[in-house]
Amino acid sequence: MIKVKPITCIATSDLKVQIPDDQGRNIVLYFYPKDDTPGCTTEGQDFTRLNQEFINNNAVVYGVSRESIASHDKFICKYNFNFDLISDPDEVLCNQFGVIQLKTLYGKEYLGIVRSTFIISPKGGILKHWDKVRVKEHADEVSEAIKALWVMLITMKLKSLLHWQLAGGTKTQNLS
Repeated sequence: MIKVKPITCIATSDLKVQIPDDQGRNIVLYFYPKDDTPGCTTEGQDFTRLNQEFINNNAVVYGVSRESIASHDKFICKYNFNFDLISDPDEVLCNQFGVIQLKTLYGKEYLGIVRSTFIISPKGGILKHWDKVRVKEHADEVSEAIKALWVMLITMKLKSLLHWQLAGGTKTQNLS
């Protein structure tokens, strides 16, 4: 499993985001090209619609672009997003995840953010990723992946607990 290099990022709400998460949650990190553009707005609205499901399944969502915190704040306010956006003007996070790539628009080539999403475990492993994302239904697909990971984790913990109970529960120490 590929692991991410630990990093601290600046986000809206005066938040310092630790990647991997220092609170034991999975991180949904979605990279998008530009604030307040049609595709990026739709993607943000979709993640907002599903944000409670992510929270209920032990995950936190962050959007990432090269835009400033001021631009992100306006974007969040305009569309009532209920999660934070990370500002990466120096492309440190973008480069770590390899999302700055050659793109073409109206026949001109330029380097830009390729819409991509990553699920990162609390230990820093990349559990799943999507490259060259199509916005339609993408947040739903990510939500289903998070739910499946959460169910898998709970199942593993329950199996471990059942095994422990079948083995006689706690081991007692002889104090005599």
